[in-house]
Amino acid sequence: MQKVAIHNLGCKVNSYEMDVLHQMLQKNGYIIVPFDEIADIYIVNTCSVTNIADRKSRQMLHRAKKQNPDAIVVALGCYVQTAGEKIALDECIDLAIGNNKKKELIPILTEFLKARGENHTLRHSEIIDIGQTDEYEEMALKETAEHTRAYIKIQDGCNQFCSYCIIPYARGRVRSRAAADILDEIRGLVQKGYQEFVFTGIHISSYGVDFAGEHYNTSSHKGEPLLALTKQVAGLDGVRRIRLGSLEPTIITEEFAAALSQIPQVCPHFHLSLQSGCDETLRRMNRQYTTTDFACSVSLLRKYFDQPAITTDIITGFPGETEEEFAKTEEFVRSIRFYETHIFPYSKRAGTVAERMEGQLTEHVKKERARKLIAIDSEQSRLYRESFIGKEQCVLLEEEKEIEGEKYMIGHTERYVKVAVKADGKNLSGNQFVTGVPDGMLQEDIVRMP
Repeated sequence: MQKVAIHNLGCKVNSYEMDVLHQMLQKNGYIIVPFDEIADIYIVNTCSVTNIADRKSRQMLHRAKKQNPDAIVVALGCYVQTAGEKIALDECIDLAIGNNKKKELIPILTEFLKARGENHTLRHSEIIDIGQTDEYEEMALKETAEHTRAYIKIQDGCNQFCSYCIIPYARGRVRSRAAADILDEIRGLVQKGYQEFVFTGIHISSYGVDFAGEHYNTSSHKGEPLLALTKQVAGLDGVRRIRLGSLEPTIITEEFAAALSQIPQVCPHFHLSLQSGCDETLRRMNRQYTTTDFACSVSLLRKYFDQPAITTDIITGFPGETEEEFAKTEEFVRSIRFYETHIFPYSKRAGTVAERMEGQLTEHVKKERARKLIAIDSEQSRLYRESFIGKEQCVLLEEEKEIEGEKYMIGHTERYVKVAVKADGKNLSGNQFVTGVPDGMLQEDIVRMP
């Protein structure tokens, strides 16, 4: 039996796909070993969202070949899809498999191994024109590394073409997964004991735009297919919690928010992608909303949900961002009062419109602006967590952890606030719901429950 070492880079979609591939490899008799061990085959699921991600992908591929020069090194995914001739010229890569071909890993690998036995210098690529396919690559998860929460991929691809983003070129156009396949997958995971499910994808707000043809766009469907899917999943026995992954602000209409609030399993935890709190910057980014639109979406969520956790992403130092524009972002972030803000200094990505824009800022300026937003985020996050002290919370326990010499079970509330429940003398275990009243903060990011 051959030993296979696997390594994943990038987003939750990549993680989901790698979990499925892990299962496929085991089912077909491969022995999975840690990536730092000697293996016969190394598989790297690559990322290409930034130039840094490209570099990390190359580093892991080269590291694999260095560990065992005789091993077969397999590159999968987004870097393979966008790197072009670099893949063919990289002698560390024996087999390259692009997106929408991952589900064929086993037969592709089997054929390659057979041919490789006759020609030890053989190299091969399986890469399609991802922008020209309308096929959703169906892959089903049997179990996941997390024992309480399962991420469910519901779509792939993106039609937005933000000026800084390479993902539409790496993942192709929007392709939605059939609801029947999603429901079957979740039924199987419920039987394994999973109670919380997180919808993930490249652009889940576009879920279903392809079901009614090319003229059915995100702005006109107002999230109906995503809402319908959520209702169907909520109707399955054993589903206790549903979280929606990153959403576009424009999907949050009065009708959408109101309907979503009537589904008890939906967690009041929403990630709305902002990227900048300045309208001028948003236009250069080719984001399809204004700060007024974003603020309206947040207001609607707060109208229909009690203390919803609102999280976001922000890029600092985007090309052309002036001091005045950044000041608008600072002011906007303070006004929204996010639970958590994920902040990234702008990273130039080859092949994007933003790469060629004038007004590229220095790394020092980008990082200094990020530092200022991180300080705001730290204060806002603390205040949000502290607001639940003294209020009854339901926590899904996940793992045991020792903190300051005492044993606690760590879990999350429906708003994804991390809680530590004192474990001494209690019969507590992972994947168990407990209810209690937090009485303080244990650490900066953990609420304590006695």
